[in-house]
Amino acid sequence: MRIFNLSNTITILRICVLPALFFLLPPPGPGPTGSLIIALLFIAATFTDLLDGYVARRYKIVTTVGKLLDPIADKLIVNTAMILMIPLGRIPAWIVAVTIIRDIAVDGIRSIASSEGIIIQASRWGKQKTLCQIFAVSALIIHYPFLGADAHLVGTVILYIALILTIYSGIDYFVKFSRGSIS
Repeated sequence: MRIFNLSNTITILRICVLPALFFLLPPPGPGPTGSLIIALLFIAATFTDLLDGYVARRYKIVTTVGKLLDPIADKLIVNTAMILMIPLGRIPAWIVAVTIIRDIAVDGIRSIASSEGIIIQASRWGKQKTLCQIFAVSALIIHYPFLGADAHLVGTVILYIALILTIYSGIDYFVKFSRGSIS
């Protein structure tokens, strides 16, 4: 099994952004310019999700490792950013907890399925959840007024939409798994 191809390498590079978040988001938090720079770094890292998927499909290098690693990379970067924003008062801890609990539960389902030789790819709802989380986290990292909009308010509204999708997609995985209809 070949682990290191271009697509999987891009996914691994996305994970490598995590240390930067640890250094750039400590309390009391960055000011407006710093927040914007960190948000751009976060957005660039999440953009690589599209790039690695395109590369994998275009060059027919979709691998089992990539199918498992890609959603983990998304969860690591989004959840890490969310955790780091709790002490800054930019995100409620309970929303982060619900998100992480759902992610662990879905990963548990994936592990059980994997032991049966079944690879569970991200569902449509899971992908929409991730997209909303990326928009919400980006706006919450920006935090300050930006382009005439209250970035924190925009991020909070999108975060609650992401929360609904988080819960719904988690339930969807469990229902499909219990019925044996994961594809």
